[in-house]
Amino acid sequence: MSSSPPSLEFASKPLEAPIRAELFGVERLEQHAESLAAAQPVLGKSGRGRSLLPRVQDNGRVLREGYREIAKAIREERAITPAAEWLVDNFHIVDEQLREIRDDLPKGFYRELPKLAEGPLLGYPRVYGIAWAFVAHTDSRFDPDTLRRFVQAYQRVQPLTVGELWAVAITLRVVLVENLRRLTESIVRARAARQAADALADELLGLSGRPLEGAAWALQEFEDAPLVTAFAVQLVQRLRDQDPAVTPALLWLNERLADQGTTPDDMVRLEHQRQAAMNVTVRNVIMSMGLMSALDWTEFFESVSLIDGVLQFDPGYAAMDFATRDSYRHAIEELARGSRRSELEVAREVIARAAASDLHDGRQDDPGFYLVGDGRRAFEVALGFRTPLARRLLRAYVAGAKPGYLGTITVFTFAILAPPLLAAWTSGAGAATLLVLGLVAAFPASDLAIALLNRVVTALLRPGALPRLELRDGVPPALRTMVVVPTLLTRPAEVEEQIERLEVHYLANSDGDVRFALLSDWTDAPAESVPGDEEILATAREGIARLNLRHGRPTDEGQRFLLFHRRRLWSEGERVWMGWERKRGKLHELNRLLRGGHVVPAYGGPRARGAARHPLRHHARCRHPAAQRSGQAAGGHHGPSPQSAEARSQDGPRRRGVRGAAATRHPAAAWPRRLLLPAPVVGPIRHRPLRGGRVRCLPGPLR
Repeated sequence: MSSSPPSLEFASKPLEAPIRAELFGVERLEQHAESLAAAQPVLGKSGRGRSLLPRVQDNGRVLREGYREIAKAIREERAITPAAEWLVDNFHIVDEQLREIRDDLPKGFYRELPKLAEGPLLGYPRVYGIAWAFVAHTDSRFDPDTLRRFVQAYQRVQPLTVGELWAVAITLRVVLVENLRRLTESIVRARAARQAADALADELLGLSGRPLEGAAWALQEFEDAPLVTAFAVQLVQRLRDQDPAVTPALLWLNERLADQGTTPDDMVRLEHQRQAAMNVTVRNVIMSMGLMSALDWTEFFESVSLIDGVLQFDPGYAAMDFATRDSYRHAIEELARGSRRSELEVAREVIARAAASDLHDGRQDDPGFYLVGDGRRAFEVALGFRTPLARRLLRAYVAGAKPGYLGTITVFTFAILAPPLLAAWTSGAGAATLLVLGLVAAFPASDLAIALLNRVVTALLRPGALPRLELRDGVPPALRTMVVVPTLLTRPAEVEEQIERLEVHYLANSDGDVRFALLSDWTDAPAESVPGDEEILATAREGIARLNLRHGRPTDEGQRFLLFHRRRLWSEGERVWMGWERKRGKLHELNRLLRGGHVVPAYGGPRARGAARHPLRHHARCRHPAAQRSGQAAGGHHGPSPQSAEARSQDGPRRRGVRGAAATRHPAAAWPRRLLLPAPVVGPIRHRPLRGGRVRCLPGPLR
C-alpha cells in the first residue's frame, strides 16, 4: 500500500540519542547524587543563563508533528511499533504536561535559579542537571521515594535553595518531555526507514509495476550512506525466503552489512532490542507523567527541604497550615537573596532569635514575628538585608498613608485637569473661564483620580493572610470554638428555620470541639413583654434541646447546641422596648460573659467563664470552615500580647465591630436581668482591641 513520505520536520535534523544511561539501584543512585553534587559548580551570580522555554516549545511542536505522522500511519492501516501505540493512545497526557510546563515556568522564577558553571549543561539551572541525571539513570521511571532519596543525598553535599526544590517537579517534566521528543523522532525516523525498505522490496519483487530488470538500479541509491538498522531489518525480512531471482539483492545486502561490521542476524537482534528498550522507555515516560500529576508535591517539598528541618525546631511550626509555613519559607528565601547569606543561615538565625525572645511576650517566640510580622524590619537590619528601592518607597508611602493618599489624589486630579485646561488656555480662554472650567471639572476629575489610585493601591498592596494552625484532626478542646448566629425571635416558623440552619452549620463543621449557639432577642415592642413571647422562646428552647438529643454531647462536659436570649430594655433614643444595642450588643455581652462577667442565669446552668476562647459569628457571605477560623485565631504571632490586663491583639486586620465608648454604657449589675439562657461554651473567638482595652468579636466565616 502506498504511503506519503514522512514530514521534513524529522528528515532534515540529526537524530539525538534518548536520555538513557546505566540503570542504577536506589543505593547506587544516592552515591551518584553525592558525586554529582560535588562535581556541579554553579555561577556565583544568578542571571539569564540558557533558557529552557524555546527548547520546550520546539519539543511540543515536534511531538505534535510526530503524533500526526503516527496517526496517519494508523489511518493507512500500516503497522506501528508498541512504542508508537503508547504515544498515540496517551498523547492527551503529553499535551497536558506541555500546558503545565508553559503555565508553571515563568521567566522571573527561572532567572533566580542557580546556573551550572561548566559541563554539557553549562548555563542551564542546576536543578535541570539534577533532573537530567535522575531520568537518565532510572530510564524515565518516576518513583517518589527514589526521587526523595536522590534529592536528599544530593543535599548532603550541596544544599538546594527553596526555589530549586519547588522547581524539581517542573524540570522533571521538562526532561521527560525532552526524552519523549527524542524517542518520537526515533520512532518516526524508523517508520520512514521501514517504509523506504518496503518500497525497495516492492521494486525488487516486481510489485511496483516496473520491469524487474530495471529494479536493480534502485540499489544504487543506497551505495553511498550506511544502512539504517530499521531499513536493513525490514529489507531482510521482506527478501528472505524469496525467489532466487532476487538473490543478488540479498548478496548485495549481506556485503553492505559486512562492510559495516555486522550481519543480518545481528541487525535483526539489535533492532528487536532497540524496539523493546524504546517501548519500555516510552511507557515509563507516559506513566511517570501521570504519576507526577497525581503526586502531592507540597508534601514532597517539605520532606526534602533543609529549611523545614531547621524551622521544625520551633514547636509551633509543624502545627501551622501549609500556607503559613510557605509564607515563612518565602520570607527566608527573600531575606537570603538580599543579605548575601544562605537560606540555611537565615533559618538558623530566626530560630535562634525566637528561642532567645522575651518569654513574657508570646508573639516574639514565633519565627513568623521576624519573617512576616512586626519584627521583620529589625531582623532585616540584623542580617544586613538590602531592601530594594521599590519596597523602600512603598514602605515610606504606607508609613505616611493619610498624607500620601490625599496628596496622590491631588496630583492625579491636577494631572487629569491639566490637559483640557491647557488646551483651553492655548485657544484663548481667559482666567475667569479657566477658573470656572477647573471648578466644574474638579469633581469628576477627583472621582477618576480616586478610582485610579484605588486600582494602583490594590495592585501594589496585596492582602496578607494571617498565620493559622492547621488543626488536622479538628478543633481540640484547648481551642474549643463556638459558632454564634445573632437572630431575632419573630414567630415560631422562622425560629424553626433558624434551628435547621444551625444544624446545617454543625453538619458542615462537625470536626473537633465546636459548639453552636443562637444569640437571640425578641423584636421591638411597646412593652417589656407581649403575648406570644414565651411561645416563641419555648420553640427555640425545644429546637436546641432536639438538636442536642439528636447529635449527642461533644468531647467533654456541656452541650453542643446552645441558646442565649436577652430580655428587652427600654431605649430612650428609640422610645421602644428592644434588645440592648441590637446585634452588636449581643456580641459584646457574649464576649463579656465568656471573659468572666458575673452573670446569674435565670434558668440555671454553669458559669460561662472560659467556655469559649474565640466565638465565631456566622456571616451569610462566609464559606470557610469553623476549624480554619479557629486555627487562624489561635496560631501565629498575631495572638494576644500581655501588655495590659485586657486581652489585646497587636497584629491582624482591623475591621468594624463594637465601638468601645458606645458599647460600655450599662452597669454590670444589670446583666442578670438581661441574659436569660447563658450556657457553657468554649471556642476560638477572634479578639481585636477596642478603645479602653475591651475585646470585640469579628465575623467568622462558615461554609
